[in-house]
Amino acid sequence: MTRDVSTKMPLVATDEERRRILNRLKRLEGQIRGLQTMVEAGKDCDAVLTQVMAAKSALNQVSLMIVGHSMKSCLSDSEASTKDEIVDQALSVLLRYVNLPESWPASDSDSD
Repeated sequence: MTRDVSTKMPLVATDEERRRILNRLKRLEGQIRGLQTMVEAGKDCDAVLTQVMAAKSALNQVSLMIVGHSMKSCLSDSEASTKDEIVDQALSVLLRYVNLPESWPASDSDSD
């Protein structure tokens, strides 16, 4: 049985990682405030959507940093007894992030 990695390990391992994530989140917070200002000011759709896409990209970068840390933690987990278990744990983290079912990829019979 695999463990729930989200409840057993800290978000980041080092103060430097924490600082980098917090800095990105603070920049993202500024982008969101800028978006609010743009909407309040009645800016055109293209300009607002461009900023929405930039904010989504920034949030994805934070998420990838966290997923990367989580996967590294899975790979170095001393509780894992087999390589398959380690890979399963790492894939579980990734699949939750990309919002795919944990049974992905589908079985071979589905691809016919």
